[in-house]
Amino acid sequence: MRIVPLSSAILLGAALALGACTSNGMLNSFTPDDDYKLATDIAYDTNGDKLDVYTPTHAQNAPVVVFLPGGRWEQDSTLPKEKYRFVGQALSAKGFIAMVPNYRTYPQVRFPAFILDSARAVVWAHTNAKYYGGDASKIIVLGHDAGAYNAAMLALNPDYLKQAGGDRAWLRGAIGLAGAYDFLPITDPDLRDLFGPPESFEATQPILYADGGNPPMLLMSGQDDTIVPVSNTNNLYDRIRRNNGTVDKVIYPKMSHGRILETLATRLQSESDVMNYVVTFVQHNTGAPPKQNNYGIQTSIPK
Repeated sequence: MRIVPLSSAILLGAALALGACTSNGMLNSFTPDDDYKLATDIAYDTNGDKLDVYTPTHAQNAPVVVFLPGGRWEQDSTLPKEKYRFVGQALSAKGFIAMVPNYRTYPQVRFPAFILDSARAVVWAHTNAKYYGGDASKIIVLGHDAGAYNAAMLALNPDYLKQAGGDRAWLRGAIGLAGAYDFLPITDPDLRDLFGPPESFEATQPILYADGGNPPMLLMSGQDDTIVPVSNTNNLYDRIRRNNGTVDKVIYPKMSHGRILETLATRLQSESDVMNYVVTFVQHNTGAPPKQNNYGIQTSIPK
């Protein structure tokens, strides 16, 4: 495994503190590239959508985490899958098969096409997990921002996976980082067009489908998120709980919208316990044994 000098780790943290707009590329430049196998640009849909697969060395019956990238469901803001190598590597380092798909965005498509693309990625994962050392009965969806919205819709509304030829019962859990789940009224012109027509806006909200029948969910957000207000996480959590659904919530007093994702990166995991929660959730809901991290410490849910 490549060792990054302490001075480089400090440089990474300082560079990220200066601005999130270049953080993905910076994180990828400091991501180890010799502790996993990477298969790229695999077509998972006839629409031309593709995904990358990150496989731990000697993976066998490993949990499969489908990571859905974020953005604004728009072509100019949703980053391509290649920008999330730091996420794929970090998940594979914990013993999970990580699958990172692209999905179509506005203005090429409108609601709910990007959710259906995400559903088809899960169907592909279920069909092909065995070829990468994964277990098709241990699938978790993880998303950030718009990707968390997609993940929540797959977990809360069984129709999407059904339309894609799958089954919501395949999901052992869903994790949302800084997700948009309850954001009416929709006022931005582009989002009104993306989610329109207006009379259907209510049906675009994940919270509408929180009837308690969901697979286990873990919702995480920062109290001072200025991009997606923390009320999205709190409201969805409260609705699921009222309907006796299975859900956990972690709110960080000081965590920005982008930072909650950035600290999944191997070199930044010491800055927060976000990855600890992710790992513990996956292990608990898939029956996977704890895997020791690079420091010889078993991951456990933080106290």
